[in-house]
Order: sequence, then structure tokens, then C-alpha cells
Amino acid sequence: MENQKKVSAISDVGAWGMNIVSSVGIIMANKQLMSNGGYGFSFATTLTGFHFAVTALVGLVSNATGYSASKHVPFWELLWFSLVANTSITAMNLSLMLNSVGFYQISKLSMIPVVCVMEWILHSKHYSREVKMSVMVVVVGVGVCTVTDVKVNLKGFVCACIAVLSTSLQQISIGSLQKKYSIGSFELLSKTAPIQAISLLVFGPFVDYFLSAKLITNYKVSSGVIFFILLSCSLAVFCNVSQYLCIGRFSAVSFQVLGHMKTVCVLTLGWLLFDSELTVKNIMGMVIAVAGMVIYSWAVEREKHVNVKTHSHAKHSLTEEEIRLLQEGIEKNPLQDVELAEDKS
Repeated sequence: MENQKKVSAISDVGAWGMNIVSSVGIIMANKQLMSNGGYGFSFATTLTGFHFAVTALVGLVSNATGYSASKHVPFWELLWFSLVANTSITAMNLSLMLNSVGFYQISKLSMIPVVCVMEWILHSKHYSREVKMSVMVVVVGVGVCTVTDVKVNLKGFVCACIAVLSTSLQQISIGSLQKKYSIGSFELLSKTAPIQAISLLVFGPFVDYFLSAKLITNYKVSSGVIFFILLSCSLAVFCNVSQYLCIGRFSAVSFQVLGHMKTVCVLTLGWLLFDSELTVKNIMGMVIAVAGMVIYSWAVEREKHVNVKTHSHAKHSLTEEEIRLLQEGIEKNPLQDVELAEDKS
């Protein structure tokens, strides 16, 4: 039993580690690929289509070689999930374009309470006071790190709301579909990736033209661009797989909270690799955010132990109502010897 717990803990840490490393890596690769100081490839939605196309190819090869088994999931559910996921990607890009960086970061921070509320509405899930407080600490810490100027406009606000709601719903749906159909994270991803890839590659260039006023057909491709696109796509496979792994193992709220560790890593690596400014305010925010993540981990573990003890106590003890019903049953039906059929009361 203890060995199983150790293996499970190692797997959990591995899933989180893969998600953090791949997510931070893909941000660094995309920064070089898309920034004006890099290669200026400003077609984010189409690039995401490339990501899912490579992920779908990896899933196809995995199924063909027998590495993973394909389980049945109704096509309409896969289509609905892909629609929500693609809405999330498009709305996030639009939100970043139409809003200031400060408001964009605030909208991303709002996903934690939105996920909590949606899980409460959809799954009747409740959170302890300690968990709620730790979530607030994380939100404050990351807010101090990242939020700068905050400017709001109507179009940007609508896009941000759609982005937050669709992203939160997507992350909750991943866990729900895995549990509903007893399907592994990679198997689910291999089923949804082709639908997302096709739709993003078809509509992505039009979305990118709306965002950047540039056509991808006019972009001059170089060997450096091809290298970073391939690197970005490779990291995206690990990022997508680890996201499904993490939400399958944990909850959407846990994924959001601990996922902000990536924000801290990105700020630190940006300072080390790209000469980004790292102020006292950033450092203070990082410390608060990390403290909130530690408190959150402790609060979740504490909640688990309380639930286990409560369940165990309920399983092995009788309530007052159950004792009363037993007593009434004994009084109405006196004990009899099975063989002699004689009353023993």
C-alpha cells in the first residue's frame, strides 16, 4: 500500500514537472519565434493548429503501434469539447490583442474563482475555508507580480469573459470526460486533437489576419523559423499531454493554482534570458504566490485527511437514528432460536 502511494506521488510530481517545464519551454520558444526581435511569426492561432496536428499524429502512431488503446467516446461530445477548447484559444488571443496587459492578466487570474464557482454549480463541489484563503493568497501574489496598467474597453471585456468561461469549462470538462468514459489522458487527447487541428488550420489564418492584418501566405519562411516551429510543436505535445494528465489526476482548481508556478518561472527566465526587468514588486509577488501555493497544497491534503476520517467514521459507526431503528426492530421481533423456534426475550 505504501509503495503504491509512493509511486502515485512520484507520478503526480512527474506530471506537474512535465507541465511546468514544457509550458515554460514553449513560451520561451514562441517568444523567440513570434517577437519582433526574433522571427516575427505573428500567427498564433495557426501555430496552435500546427501544435494539435503534431499531437494528433503522435496519437495516431501510438494507437497504430498498440502503445495506447482507443476507447469509445461519442463524437458529439468530442465535437462539443473541441468547440469549447478552440473558443478558448481564439478568445484568449483576441483578449490579448484588445486589452492592456494588466487587464489580460487580471482576466487570467479570475479563472481560479470562476472554476471554483463552475465546479460548485456543475458538480456540487465545496471547498474548505483554508483552500479558499490559500487561493486568495495565490491570486494576490500573482497579481502583484504581473498586473501593471489596467485599461478596459467593451470589446476587450466581452472577449475576456468568453475566454475565461470557455477555458474554465474546458479544464473542468477534461476531468469529467476522463471519469465518465474511464479513458486515459493521452487517449482523450488523441481523439480531440484531430478535430481541433483541422478546425484551427482552416479558420486560424483568418483569425490571425484579423489580429495582425498579415497573411501567412506572405510570410517568408527560413530554416530558423522551421526549427522553432518544430521545437514549439514538440513542446506542445508534452504540454498538452501533461495538461490532460494533471487535470485527470487532480482538479481544475489545483491545475489553475499550481499552474501559476509557470508565471513565476516565466518572469524569472525572462529576466535571465531576455533582459526583462525584475523589480522588487515582482519579487514580492513571487514570494506571496509561492507561499499561497504551499498553503494550498497543505490545505488540500488536510481536506483529504478530514474526508477520509469522516468517511471511515461513518462507515464503522451507527448513527442515533440507526440505533433507534435497531432497538425498535428488536422489540417488535424478539430473538428466536433457529432450531427450537423459541423466544429468547
